[in-house]
Formats: sequence, C-alpha cells, structure tokens
Amino acid sequence: MRGENLSNLVNIRSALDYASGSADRDGAVLDMQGGHSVLAVVKFATIAAGAVTTIKMQQGDQANLSDAVDLEGTGLSVAADDDNQVFWSDLYLPTKRYVRLYIDKDGSNATAEMAFYIQYGPKVKPCDNNIADTITGELHVSPDAGTA
Repeated sequence: MRGENLSNLVNIRSALDYASGSADRDGAVLDMQGGHSVLAVVKFATIAAGAVTTIKMQQGDQANLSDAVDLEGTGLSVAADDDNQVFWSDLYLPTKRYVRLYIDKDGSNATAEMAFYIQYGPKVKPCDNNIADTITGELHVSPDAGTA
C-alpha cells in the first residue's frame, strides 16, 4: 500500500539564511498553528577555531517572540571542529504557539550556518510548500525516464 508523499505532510520553512558572524542569531519565528511539531535542521560551514556555539529552541505566546524562553534540554553544543556538519532538534508538541531556533555564539569567533524548519503533524493537508521567492519545489509521482 502506498502512503502519502512527504511534501504534502510537512511545511518546509526557512529558519536562517546563510550568514557568517560571531553574533547570536534568532531563527525566524514559526507559528505552530500550522502543525503540532517541528524539526529544526542547521547546516554549519567553517567554524572558527576556539568558537563556542550552541543551538537551542525557544517558545512564547507573542508573535514576535518578545517573550521567548529557552526550552529545557534543547541545547546542542557545536564544537569548533564540527565544520560542515548538520545538527537537528525535534521539538515535539511545544506548549506555546510560537517557536524559534536560536544560535548562541561566543561573540568573538565567526561561525557560518543556515537552517530550515520541517513542521509536521499538519492541521490542513495538503501542505503548501511553494512560497514566492522563498521556497520552490515540485512533486513527481512515478516519472518516466526522459528530459528532466
């Protein structure tokens, strides 16, 4: 029996555009009314020697997350030699409406990263993962060989 395809079951959203720097970074605020849980995926590029970096998740009731609080146990340490690695944090059933990824840096060593969210458990299906000038993709079901 065939199941549903993944692109109709998740919302894919940008969390952080690629950038390098030593300042902490707030991920985009994600409204959890679209789904019940979220997987945040972070890809690091080169990390400066001696850098102290942590990934964590935050939540709050305000749409701009001015009331953001760290979520217990969500901190992931990123070592200075973790160049070009991927880290993820799966936030299952957060208790507040708004969440975000937070990259905590030491303020003196540059680190480059980008991130995205995969929000799952959608309240509405199919999910729309094409957002003008932000996210573009298409679903292919059993295509024949030929020109792409």
